[in-house]
Amino acid sequence: MAAGAQQPALPVVGALHGVSAVEWSRYIAGLRNGLSESGFVERRNVTIEFRWAEGQFDRLPGLAADLVGRKVAVIVAGGSVVAVRAAMEATQTIPIVFTTAVDPIAAGLVASLNRPGGNVTGITTFGIALAQKRLELMHEVIPTAAKVALLVNPNNAVVSQNDIQDVQTAAQRLGLEVIVLKAGSASEIEKAFSTAVQERANALFLSNEAFLVSQR
Repeated sequence: MAAGAQQPALPVVGALHGVSAVEWSRYIAGLRNGLSESGFVERRNVTIEFRWAEGQFDRLPGLAADLVGRKVAVIVAGGSVVAVRAAMEATQTIPIVFTTAVDPIAAGLVASLNRPGGNVTGITTFGIALAQKRLELMHEVIPTAAKVALLVNPNNAVVSQNDIQDVQTAAQRLGLEVIVLKAGSASEIEKAFSTAVQERANALFLSNEAFLVSQR
């Protein structure tokens, strides 16, 4: 009778993010809504285990390993390419679903878009591909701005390097000077703004990176 009364363990979805719960709340609401549309309601027939790096990307490998040890059914990784790679290094068998703004092929996340291969798949917004266009729009809105400060997160190297290259390419074509500023925490953002003022930057261009977007 006791054995018959036991309830089967609920499947567990592991959520691994480089940012904080507060900053990513609307995306988590989307995750819950998506699960619900597929018939999975939290605490009824599914459990979600969240792991937040709070912008400290060096914590991600340990958090990913913790989810693997929890024997989750799937890992949803977002907030940075670093989070996806941490999950990939932690397991080659548990399915990993990512969200990213970069080219997942160039970032080494998948083999191709139509056949990602391995245990990894996901969604990309290709936000980096829009960097040059965004700078062009800024130039149209503020044609007198000759010096632009580009703010990047050095902890998210893939996004930062691509944005720096794309923005500098567009800036050269438009005759603009670019100052690259780095910030991987809230305090570093304040310092970057002070530097932008000292360098007499006329405008600020924000890298399309999870932590910086969450702080916009």
